[in-house]
Amino acid sequence: MKQLLSTALILLPLSAAAMPAVGDLVGTEPEQATAALEAAGCLAPDYEAEDGKIEAKCQDAEGHMWEVYIDPTSGTVSEIKSDD
Repeated sequence: MKQLLSTALILLPLSAAAMPAVGDLVGTEPEQATAALEAAGCLAPDYEAEDGKIEAKCQDAEGHMWEVYIDPTSGTVSEIKSDD
């Protein structure tokens, strides 16, 4: 039991720094997308339209900036780029 708890505590910081992945469904409505992105570690997203996609600029738990592109029809993440 101690080993399981130790492993969970070691992995906790890794899960906190996780980001959404290509193919994740986040939605197209701002409230829904914000909740899904923040739950995945993409903090305080700011949205704009770019090349026919929804671009969410956000920051991960370590302070790195990211651009997450969302398909406006399906609401799925189609691309993720570092914005550093």
